[in-house]
Amino acid sequence: MTITGGCACGKVRYTIEGEPVVTRVCWCRACQFTGGGNTPVNAVFKTEDVKIEGALADFVSEADSGNQVHRRFCPTCGTPVTVQSEARPQYLGVRAGTMDDPSAVKPDMTIWISAAPPWAIFDDTIPCYEHGLPPPGKK
Repeated sequence: MTITGGCACGKVRYTIEGEPVVTRVCWCRACQFTGGGNTPVNAVFKTEDVKIEGALADFVSEADSGNQVHRRFCPTCGTPVTVQSEARPQYLGVRAGTMDDPSAVKPDMTIWISAAPPWAIFDDTIPCYEHGLPPPGKK
């Protein structure tokens, strides 16, 4: 499988050669901030399968899980592109909204629903988790 995508202004582009390990909808507070109040869909790939062209800025913070997380975004247009936990550097989350064809991936689960606002809508056809998240590869 080949997936391509990039930021809104086009200064960052990527190519992914591989299948996602897992795709998650995440309602943690940090993801709500980077999603503008809603929540992003993160498709997790083996880091080695993702090739990025163009510079990304890096915002490092502590996630609700307690892990240090790198949220990388285009410094020109601000589009969030990737997310990566220091606890699992072998995996790289790519924001599905940045894919040229966002339908290339489908969420496997929803995580951190305990942090979601009361108006949040959950897909009842996939597992939902109150807190934390299963390690990649576990559903």
